Parts: sequence; C-alpha cells; structure tokens
Amino acid sequence: MKIAERVAHLGTETAFAVSAEATAFAAQGNKVYPFHLGDLNLKTPANVLTAGIKAMQDGKTNYCANAGVPQLREILADDVSASRKAQYSMENVAIQPGGKPTIGKFFLTLMNPGDEVLYPNPGYPIYESQIEFHGGKAVPYGYIEGKNNFDIDTDMLESQITPRTRLLVLNDLQNPTGAECSQAELEKIAELVLKYDLYVLSDEAYFDIRYEGQSKSLVSLPGMAERSVILYTFSKKFVMTGWRLGATIGPKEIIDIIIKLNVNEESCSNHFVQYAAIEGLVGNQAETRQVLKTLKERRDLTVDLLNDIEGISCIRPNATFYLWPNVTGAMQKTGLTDYDDFRRTVLHETGVSFCTRLHFFRRTVLHETGVSFCTRLHFGRPLEGENNYYIRMAYSGINPPEIKEGLGKLKAFIER
Repeated sequence: MKIAERVAHLGTETAFAVSAEATAFAAQGNKVYPFHLGDLNLKTPANVLTAGIKAMQDGKTNYCANAGVPQLREILADDVSASRKAQYSMENVAIQPGGKPTIGKFFLTLMNPGDEVLYPNPGYPIYESQIEFHGGKAVPYGYIEGKNNFDIDTDMLESQITPRTRLLVLNDLQNPTGAECSQAELEKIAELVLKYDLYVLSDEAYFDIRYEGQSKSLVSLPGMAERSVILYTFSKKFVMTGWRLGATIGPKEIIDIIIKLNVNEESCSNHFVQYAAIEGLVGNQAETRQVLKTLKERRDLTVDLLNDIEGISCIRPNATFYLWPNVTGAMQKTGLTDYDDFRRTVLHETGVSFCTRLHFFRRTVLHETGVSFCTRLHFGRPLEGENNYYIRMAYSGINPPEIKEGLGKLKAFIER
C-alpha cells in the first residue's frame, strides 16, 4: 500500500495517548492523578442536558442545514458581537462539530501550498500539524515569561515575517501557558496584521473560562474583524467536550467557503446538540457560574501547592484551566537536565508520570504512573535559546483531595 505523501506531515495530539495509557494503568488498580488532559470531570449543566434530550425526543435527529440551525447562528452571532465588541450576523457564523475543525478549514480556505503561517510555540500542536499537512510552512513565534504573565515575543514574531507570510495564528487565553494578551500586545499584533497584509485565526476556545477581569478579542480593534476568523467552542464553558460542537465566525466571504467545506466533510453538525447549545447561551447560567467557581478553587489550590515546592514557580493566570510552571530549579535540584531523564527518575521514585519531547512525535509506554501531566515538549519543537524547563498541568479533571495528594508526592520527591 502506498500512503499519500502528505500523511508524513500529519502530527498528533499526544496528550490523548498519555490519557489512554494512564486510564489503562488506573484500570489495573493503580492510583493516577490526571493533570495531563484538558478535559473536565464536571457535569454538563442540567438545563443544557434537558434541552438536548428534548430535541432528540422532538425528532431533531436527522440532517439539518449545512451552516447550522439558523436560530443557533443568530443567537451566537449576537452573543459574540456583544462579548467581542464587533458586529456579526448569522451570515458570519458556520456551526462546526467541535472547535478543532475551524483550524483545518481556515487553512484550506486561505493557505496555498508554500505559504508561511506564524503560529505560537509553545502552543496547541494541531496548528503546526494542520499547516504542514495542507502544504504550508509553519513558522513559530515564542513567549517571554514575565512576573505575572507570559507575553508574546512580538519582536520575534515580526522578525519571522517574510514575503511568503500570509497567515497568523493567535491563541489568546492560551493553551498551554494560560497567557493572555495585554491591550498593548493586541494593538501591536493588529499593527503587524495591517502592515504585512495578514489574516488571523483567532483561537478563543477559552474566552469564557475566566476568573478575574474581562476577556478581550483582537476583533474589537479597527480593521481586525475583516481579517480574523474566530474559533469558538461550546466544549469549555458548558462542559460539552464530548458533545463536539463549535463554530467558525468571521467575514462572510470566508464563512461561505467554510460552509461549502462543511458540505464536503461532514454534511452538517449534530442536529439535536445545537438545541442544547441554544439553551446554554440563553438559559439559566447558575450551573455555568458554578463551573467557573469550581475551576477557580482548583486553580488557586494547584498554584499555591506548586509554588510551595522548592525549585518550582508558577504564574497564576486569570483564564483557561492550564498552568505552565517553571520547573528549572526542581530539575537542577535533582541533577537532571533532560526532560525524559527527569520523567523517568520522578516516575520511578514517586510514581509521577508525565509526557516528554518524544510524545510529540511517537508514542511511549507508560511504565508506572501516579501524577500524569505534559511537558514543554508536547507543545512544539523547542525554540533556539530556550534555557528554562516547563510542564503543563491541567486542573480541570482532578478534584482537590487528589490535587493535594499528588502534588504532595511531587513535593516530597523534589525536596528530598
């Protein structure tokens, strides 16, 4: 069998592989502390569940419009217009089976083979995978650790722009760092977009997972709504990761093409789930607010415990459910300078398991486990000059008692 050459450029999201391995190990009776995958162990709000069940009972189990249920498109357009301070109508919305399809369809619509695309690194690995799979050239830009936030290295970003650069991926309220753009950063990015005639994929999956302050969108700045496509997902805010529902929001000319891609790729998104999403947007928000309260409590507990471990420092992000602690001192304290050596040593000494650089390209076997999380190397090829070491910890799928117990084991090992 001769496989298509493009498949060689297709990456993966190896946190899922780590999750499967950890789950299998737990099924054998072992204790696992799951910090590895950004899923939620909370329930979808009851009113959303009820709306989905009712839609099924009412016969919403057949095909629906390729662009999505008109009522949902209208409601979502109004909601996003208000929260992003932009003007959208239903013609600017294409419903998708999750947030991730927006990534590939954005590149299919706007990227020609050989075009260069700026993407965040560390960042969500599917950006790089989809750019290269569809024949583009993935060009990374990085982050700088500040006192209270991770900042985009805008100097690096601009230095990477060439005559072949066409697109920019911006993941504000970011996975994996939890970073958010300041107003100055947004204005600088907008300046570069206009100066170099770029179009933007604005991944706003975590726009509503916010504990302090107010989220801002690039599209609120002059000229940016006309050049940006928003990735929207119902997965996080409404605890609907397994329901697979999201949306692409942007200029009508782009959305029309994406709707045509919907026809070709999946016909339409799940019909009855869209009525559950409508209830999520317009219905009682009490349980949605409780989700945020629960996540905030977990964030504060995890940050405090990590900062109490000698050699680890962790910024307290205002949004997402990810932490990006600096573990440079902890690794030095153990005498280890390699992620994989650190993983193996910690694994054997304490039963703590996490991902390594190699997970980004090939599957490794989880020998023993306890605390399971990812490292810097899950989120892109390391950039030149990186001197610090980081891990990503997701607290969305683990309860406070297990957070305390697992991080207590890690603390005992590091400080021994």
